Amino acid sequence: MANLVIVESPSKASTIKGYLGSNYKVIASKGHVRDLPKSTLGVDIDNNFEAHYINIRGKGDLIKEIKKEAKAANKIFLATDPDREGEAISWHLSVALGIPVEKTMRVTFNEITKTAVKTAIKNPRQIDMSLVNAQQARRILDRIVGYKLSPFLWKNVRSGLSAGRVQSVATRIIVEREEEIRSFEPVEYWTIEALLSATDGREFSVRFVGDKNGKIKLGCEADAKRVLDAVEGKDFTVSSVKRSKKKKLPAPPFTTSTMQQEALRKLGFQSQKIMKIAQELYEGVNIGAENGGVQGLITYMRTDSQRVSSDAQTEARAYIESKYGADYNTAKPRVYKSGASSQDAHEAIRPSRIDIEPAKIKKYLTPDQFKLYKLIWERFIASQMESATLATVTADVEAAGYVFRTSGYTVEFQGYMAVYEESEDDTKLSADEVREEKNLRIPELSEGERVKALSVDPSKHFTEPPPRYNDASLIKFLEEMGIGRPSTFATIITTIIARNYVKRDGKALVPTPTGELTNKIMLESFPDIVNYKFTADMETDLDEIENGDMTMDRVLSEFWESFAKELEEANKKMETRELEIPVEETDIICDKCGSRMVVKNGRYGKFAACPNYPKCRNTKPLTAPKEEGEEEKKLIIADFKCEKCGSDMVQRVGRYGTFFACVRYPECDFSKQKTRDTGVPCPKCGSKIIMKTGKKRTVFYSCEKYPECDFSSWDLPVNEKCPDCGELLFRKKGQAMIVCHNKSCGYKRVIESSEAEEVKD
Repeated sequence: MANLVIVESPSKASTIKGYLGSNYKVIASKGHVRDLPKSTLGVDIDNNFEAHYINIRGKGDLIKEIKKEAKAANKIFLATDPDREGEAISWHLSVALGIPVEKTMRVTFNEITKTAVKTAIKNPRQIDMSLVNAQQARRILDRIVGYKLSPFLWKNVRSGLSAGRVQSVATRIIVEREEEIRSFEPVEYWTIEALLSATDGREFSVRFVGDKNGKIKLGCEADAKRVLDAVEGKDFTVSSVKRSKKKKLPAPPFTTSTMQQEALRKLGFQSQKIMKIAQELYEGVNIGAENGGVQGLITYMRTDSQRVSSDAQTEARAYIESKYGADYNTAKPRVYKSGASSQDAHEAIRPSRIDIEPAKIKKYLTPDQFKLYKLIWERFIASQMESATLATVTADVEAAGYVFRTSGYTVEFQGYMAVYEESEDDTKLSADEVREEKNLRIPELSEGERVKALSVDPSKHFTEPPPRYNDASLIKFLEEMGIGRPSTFATIITTIIARNYVKRDGKALVPTPTGELTNKIMLESFPDIVNYKFTADMETDLDEIENGDMTMDRVLSEFWESFAKELEEANKKMETRELEIPVEETDIICDKCGSRMVVKNGRYGKFAACPNYPKCRNTKPLTAPKEEGEEEKKLIIADFKCEKCGSDMVQRVGRYGTFFACVRYPECDFSKQKTRDTGVPCPKCGSKIIMKTGKKRTVFYSCEKYPECDFSSWDLPVNEKCPDCGELLFRKKGQAMIVCHNKSCGYKRVIESSEAEEVKD
């Protein structure tokens, strides 16, 4: 009997199967198989917060298949991801399969390579219930907050809203930044730039910084004019020239947070897209037989650690010396310390194999996979290399007692910069700062040397408000505050956008009116939930559960005790308060009454409606919001009108597949199943055969005149008679095969490529 290995992902299963051989069968659970029910709270608060888990809807057949394979297997290895979520999935699988926890064989690997997988299989362990309980505690906390707060928001703000524990804090962060921007008052300041000519005729620029006593801020035109008047016609004299050399250290290898920040800055990817691509690289990509076939290209991508294994360091140092030379290697391997709050459960994100250079496998990767893999590969290699040596220069020039300065550097030895250079944050210099210019070359100046002023130009500026958060800066702030964990950052951002608390304006995250009102209510009624420290302390409590230093029951009990009181008091307060619900206007003008239409939420998403409802019932479709990592989606409008009211029909997706619904839903409930003309005549009546979607999204073919003509078939007629018996021929569903309708005939033929185009579904 073969051994069974259960993982979450089909692509991960494919990679691991290639490593273990024929004595192992690898099957994917496709994520969680059990969860709390959607229709009820699913948590017995009065009975030690006992969770009621059920099999996830739609996973029944998969669970049966896994059970069947497990029953026939000699050994069962649970090889889900090496984190809390993965540990919980393994635990749920053990329960679903009826395997006692003490008899489970749990295996984990930080990288999906042949060596790592085989080593893990040889060293199984039991399920770590401390890890499971940390995940359960987070899930139960979020369920309690969501199921208790959401009805409160439905009642007082708008139906359909939902609340989350960490997401509410993220919304608060973005709202407060917006309030800071609105209240910001610009302050005027001036700068003065002088273009000078040295004795040898070479020109260079300097900027005013102050006088001998220190820096001076030029707050108005009069301040600037005072300096200009003083230096006009005066000699400029070099007061000091400082040349030195300094070392610039490489950045450490990526953590989840720094990878998301850097990929957004350098590649323009949003957080969810980054994590999706990283997951693909971790689970395995076919990079050609010459490179080893299917390979996991990077180590586990959910980590807050900067630690690197000694084997990876040794491999990197050998590569650096062979590629760049001994001068580019450090005297001893670099070691980076993780932050004080780091769990340090996994290594930093790095390539699984250094020898798999990005350029070597570019043709096997998607453009996005290549860009992210190249970023990770280069960052790691650079992190193990020698520092860069910079030749710096700072020159001060005086005139009438005022000091002007220029500062910059040239790269004397590239070191790690031969491979990678970290991008800078989008921060602005203050009025009295002088930016160091790269590759700055100024004349050979000497102290006391007189230089000629070619021009002295003042410039007026105004201070700017702090920038809005984007994915990178929000993730950085969340990490600094200890809010959330590496595995949750992308989900937090996706969730607050999906709930319409925040929207994107280019790369910036902007609160919606609904988000601002909800945040105001949360601050007044549930200050603990949106308190930064409270949320960060809760993350610490979850870490302590994971480490076995605190029990899940204690954390949940302490939380519920204070939360229940806040909830009771909030409901009492809202009974005597009236709220002004914000309205989101559109640029669409109602073509019936001329009013500016507003955004409404219906069963199938957002639509534009006239604000004069019910006097004017006009509605219009809206462009569907762009989801994380996707191009903007637009509603598809049908080429026919609603048969009830004459309005537009738009394409929707329901539980049984795609259909068209009236854009005025719910006022008009007319809908029509989506069909597609196949161009094939009906063998019974000669009308057109159309393709339809039935229950569970199954596709079949029927006459367009159904039910007058009752022809229907799972297979598509090809408008051709059988050469053997004269019966109708069909294209076999899901196969490149033409078969005779008469089963006793047995005629069949393989579809040629040109023929396949003609009968293509």
